[in-house]
Amino acid sequence: MEAFGNIVGLGGMACFLLAYFMLQRERWPSQSYRYFGANLIGSILLIISLMIDWNLPAFLLEAAWGLISMWGLLTLTKTRRK
Repeated sequence: MEAFGNIVGLGGMACFLLAYFMLQRERWPSQSYRYFGANLIGSILLIISLMIDWNLPAFLLEAAWGLISMWGLLTLTKTRRK
């Protein structure tokens, strides 16, 4: 089970790094579905990983990161509908 947690956690980390890299390369704007989506998926994967190997501070960080990403996605959706 630990190996599964590590694989899922590495996937989450890869999502975060991809989002940040694409932002820095100016391939994804900070207000894009891809950027927020990659961050949200990354936080979900890392939370799954933390369910296997618990760490409260890391969980709180990932939960906040996920909530901020969801808020960004909702705001972007509302803005684009107008």
